[in-house]
Amino acid sequence: MADVIRMPEVLAGATEAAIQTWLVAEGSSVALNQGLAEIETDKAIVELTAEAAGTIGRLLVGEGANVSVGEPILVLLADGEGQDAIGPALAAAGVQAGDSAPAAPSPAPAEATAPAEATAVAEATAAEPATVVTDEPGPVEVEAEESPSRRLFASPLVRRLAADAGVALSDIRGSGPQGRIVRRDLERHLAQREAAEPARPQTAATPAPAPAPPPSETAPAPAASTPAASTSTIFEDVPLDRMRKAIARRLTESKSTVPHFYLVADCRVDGLLELRRTVNENAARKISVNDFVLKAVAGALVDVPAANAIWNGDSIRRFSSVDISVAVATEGGLTTPVLREVERLSLGEISATVAEMAGRAREGRLKQHELEGGSFSVSNLGMYGTSQFSAILNPPQSGILAVGAARPMPVVGADGELTVGQMMTVTLSADHRVLDGAVAAEWLAAFQRRIENPLTILI
Repeated sequence: MADVIRMPEVLAGATEAAIQTWLVAEGSSVALNQGLAEIETDKAIVELTAEAAGTIGRLLVGEGANVSVGEPILVLLADGEGQDAIGPALAAAGVQAGDSAPAAPSPAPAEATAPAEATAVAEATAAEPATVVTDEPGPVEVEAEESPSRRLFASPLVRRLAADAGVALSDIRGSGPQGRIVRRDLERHLAQREAAEPARPQTAATPAPAPAPPPSETAPAPAASTPAASTSTIFEDVPLDRMRKAIARRLTESKSTVPHFYLVADCRVDGLLELRRTVNENAARKISVNDFVLKAVAGALVDVPAANAIWNGDSIRRFSSVDISVAVATEGGLTTPVLREVERLSLGEISATVAEMAGRAREGRLKQHELEGGSFSVSNLGMYGTSQFSAILNPPQSGILAVGAARPMPVVGADGELTVGQMMTVTLSADHRVLDGAVAAEWLAAFQRRIENPLTILI
């Protein structure tokens, strides 16, 4: 019997998601677990797979369209069924039999369109470009059809930058898949155009105005005027993309509903920096300070298992393994892929895994399951020179550690002697529903012991 496939809640993780790309066409045969579509959620691209073999009878949603969770997106015909089975299946699902995937509108030339917005819906008018999914310059594509004979593909970010630079997409040769225009193509085009432009002639000097004649005794004095340009403010309203909306919603929810409290510790990291230098002299892969921090966080969560927990509504869920979310800055915003079983990983494995996941995060290629779970987060702004900051919790996790830069500071030794040491300030933001102050302080002390005695991180 024909089956109507709906937008799955487990993939969306929210109230809606967008069909980025259909991987099948109407009339094509699909096998069990074959990919049907790439679905964009707030921070990840998820592949929807077939739960049964069959034939694609009808696509009910066009690429780029936002779809609510539970809404029908395609009809899958069973073996031996024909097009006459689509109508009854749609009727049983409460969908009009005439509904099908909306045709892509005929977009205007790229230079005439406004910058694309990441949450553009399928009801876009004919003057707008085709569907938009994300501002990331990854494989998400926007069709900008300059003419019936040529189809141009570019990410929303490239469209926006091209519009700002006054460049028509038809003038750019794309180097991506299927000729997709990526950011480096635009930058190369701009560089070539700048090199080809002749030097601009200097503007001729404006002659000084003739002196005004003395005012007549009977003429009124001229009214003072304020130039409009001197009081006007130049600004740009940047449309919110899907990721920025998700970040705003989640952080507002966290800050307004989670009872945060904060603990600060200054960690002396002279030994850590020296150990890192020694390790990197012999390591095939360079180890960062953040890799040591992640390993120390995992060790502290093992030392204080009460902190390795999340808020579960009517209970507190504690974990036996340590999964840590790592904050990664991308062009579209902050994302937090989850590093699994960190307590079992070596520093080299942590370094390689974090680098690989961060790379895919910046390309918008993380999977939904890589963003789910975790009991704790680490946010490190030390590489930007930030000495200290407080981070906002990622519910339902119990805490997040904000890590500042190591910097030289005066330190009083045990014998009272004043010396200079490398100090790193960390701030723990904790959920008071999960962690009492004493438990949070115990965890922070365990972290400080490990980071100040870095050999404990390795064993």
